[in-house]
Amino acid sequence: MSCRRGWVIAVLLLLSAGARVGLAEPYLAVQQGYRCAQCHVNPTGGGLRNDFGLIFAKNLLPAVLYPQWAPNWTGQVWSFLRLGSDLRTGWSSTGLPNQPSQRLSGIEQFRVYADLQLLPDRLAVYVDEQYDPGKPQNLEAYARAGNASYGWYLKGGRFYLPFGWRLQDNTSFVREITGISMTTPDEGFELGFERSNWSAQLDVTKGAGNSQARLGDMITSQLVWVQSRWRVGAAASFTRSEFGDRHLLGLFAGARTGPVAWLGEADLVRDSGYPQGTRSLVPLLGELDWAIHRGQNLKLTAELFDPDLNVAHNEQTRWSLVYELTPIPFLQLRAGWRRYLGIPQSDFQNRHLLFLELHAFL
Repeated sequence: MSCRRGWVIAVLLLLSAGARVGLAEPYLAVQQGYRCAQCHVNPTGGGLRNDFGLIFAKNLLPAVLYPQWAPNWTGQVWSFLRLGSDLRTGWSSTGLPNQPSQRLSGIEQFRVYADLQLLPDRLAVYVDEQYDPGKPQNLEAYARAGNASYGWYLKGGRFYLPFGWRLQDNTSFVREITGISMTTPDEGFELGFERSNWSAQLDVTKGAGNSQARLGDMITSQLVWVQSRWRVGAAASFTRSEFGDRHLLGLFAGARTGPVAWLGEADLVRDSGYPQGTRSLVPLLGELDWAIHRGQNLKLTAELFDPDLNVAHNEQTRWSLVYELTPIPFLQLRAGWRRYLGIPQSDFQNRHLLFLELHAFL
């Protein structure tokens, strides 16, 4: 084991051993002791916020409370229809060794959500539509039967799969390498179970990106035990594909100690679609979120990715430092620095990134 790999693993273990959701940021759920369904219409988190999620976003998250004279936005257009949206725009500068920096700016994401209650708390239709960047794209569209906030429920259609932390950063190693994130919806069915301290899902889907997919080609399951100050979860997934089967195993945990939330995730990916045979990949994540003051959060993440356990000295690491300011309700500013370290022969694996982001949400 290389020296660098050793100290990165040590930091990751430290961050995950202590291992406290409103904005598709799981550290908020860990800080407050909530399940994903506490704040979101989608039981597995992300997307449209429910009444509690909006109250949290108005009165607990920002530095300044929601003014009493302002319109009381609840997302309810009619008693049976709730709407919401997310807009992210930003600027970034990517630097590679011996190359000029590459700068980008503009809208990163504009999404609109809708939840239509056909039978209150019993039957609903949910839609997540992305309008920018590029052409309009449907990310989620499913029917949901049962009580998704407390009890059994069944989803059918297109939706995000549950696996590990539902991070806002879809470029993290644990989300990119597993291939399960908020950019890779799948089609099929999800059977879920929600209780005050438990959250469980079993998904039977086609497998995202599988060109000859059939229902049942991908099976995913997740179980999370939630306590007020900590939580632990496990996930597994199997995909049958013409390119080779894929097995995923994941463990994740979170905890809060005062104003600090700790998150950790360790995944094992086994792919059989390589000429040399099965390859084992391991992405790891450790995250610290420090609530500096009301409306302010400082995020530090340490990541490790081993693309092949049978090959020595090929690890990649990624460090991130992000400051998040929520000055007023429904508006967040983010500034961050990210450093990648990999094999010396690859400039891309040794890049650094600076970014600014404005996030408006309802």
